[in-house]
Amino acid sequence: MKLKNILSVFSLVAVLFITDLATAQKKMSKLDKSPLDMAYFPRRGAKQIRVIYSRPALNGRAVFGEGSKLAPFGKKWRTGANETTEIMFTRDVTFGGKQVKAGTYSLYTIPGKDKWTVILNSKLGTWGAYQHDESKDVAKVEGSVKSNANNNLENFSIRIAAKDGKASALVMGWGKTRVRVPISY
Repeated sequence: MKLKNILSVFSLVAVLFITDLATAQKKMSKLDKSPLDMAYFPRRGAKQIRVIYSRPALNGRAVFGEGSKLAPFGKKWRTGANETTEIMFTRDVTFGGKQVKAGTYSLYTIPGKDKWTVILNSKLGTWGAYQHDESKDVAKVEGSVKSNANNNLENFSIRIAAKDGKASALVMGWGKTRVRVPISY
């Protein structure tokens, strides 16, 4: 093969590679603005609790309460973005004072100024709060609300708090709001 042919093939491959890279960059810029995340307990070893959720960002918007389009007080919320948040327990737990069997549940909330209603539901694979079937509610509990004026969370976040090596609470936060639901087993 002549040097001229080798250079032509090499140039064609380089152009195709650069074009493919540019196309991939354009597609990457359209990534979900509320990325999927997971909270779990314990950090190492077999998981006892796992929460899968999407993390919307504030982007300067009002989060909860009057004037909020994201999660107004008294209205059912998907507790995150996109698909309904799911929580899995690998063993029976007491969640907010109610007995809950091991399993995976959709998690909905109804935000309030001083307390939130937190709902576990057995219907899975739903989008947002639109397909919530109240007949499949497994537990409806109250979560305590606190404000953290020193720490404004740009993205909605969920974590599992622990005490003495055991899960002790589901903690949700966004903006300056923190909501806590006790967990024991």
